[in-house]
Amino acid sequence: MNNVKTDRYSRIAIVTGATSGIGEATVRRFIASGFAVVGNGRNAGKLQALEDEFGPAFCGIAGDASDGMVLDQLFASAIGRFEKEADIVVANAGRGLGGSVKDADLSRFEEILKLNVTGTLALLQKASRRMLDGLDYPKRAADIVIIGSVVGRHISPFSAVYGATKFAVHALAEGLRREVGPKGIRVSLVEPGIVISGFQDAAGYGDDLVRTFDERFGPLLHAEDVANTIHFIVTQPPHVHISDIMIRPTRQDNP
Repeated sequence: MNNVKTDRYSRIAIVTGATSGIGEATVRRFIASGFAVVGNGRNAGKLQALEDEFGPAFCGIAGDASDGMVLDQLFASAIGRFEKEADIVVANAGRGLGGSVKDADLSRFEEILKLNVTGTLALLQKASRRMLDGLDYPKRAADIVIIGSVVGRHISPFSAVYGATKFAVHALAEGLRREVGPKGIRVSLVEPGIVISGFQDAAGYGDDLVRTFDERFGPLLHAEDVANTIHFIVTQPPHVHISDIMIRPTRQDNP
């Protein structure tokens, strides 16, 4: 791995779920702003394509975001490539699950729970511990941004079981904010409404349901809309902490 001069980049970010949707849009927004990014995803081919596109500003690490060894590699790669610790971590990796409590496919639930909750908790622990070791507040900001969901606050009949995992993530975000915020680390929760991405297919939402969303609530959000929100959070002065943002399509009234 070739080292890159640290002073070329204003911030060093880690983004999980970087190969599609909100994660990929966030990578693009960060790099366009002069940040360097270590991105994680399961799609090694897409990570390579991003490395080819962005050159030394992007380093891809393939693997499961719930795997502790993969998470360790993300932080090690930030130092190995960019010669300093990441000062932004975006916990974005996650998977949906359509269906109500009565009807959801529980054969998929353990996998989703592991990625959405256990994997997120592991990333939050590693990020907060490493950031505390090198904290330079209030001279420099340190940000942990967690992607929740509107259904992690408002119960949805379409994805109540998935929403339960996001309720848990929201609790972790607030717990960590209270723990490390007073020490100078900003912990921010972003709660998107319906976003057009590959998320719906992976969650098992049918085409008819997605069309219904578009008819009722459209125009729907795009991943770039959420990425712009994340970028806004992390570019505030170090003493300004935006702890929670819910972003919906204008016409989405529920959930």
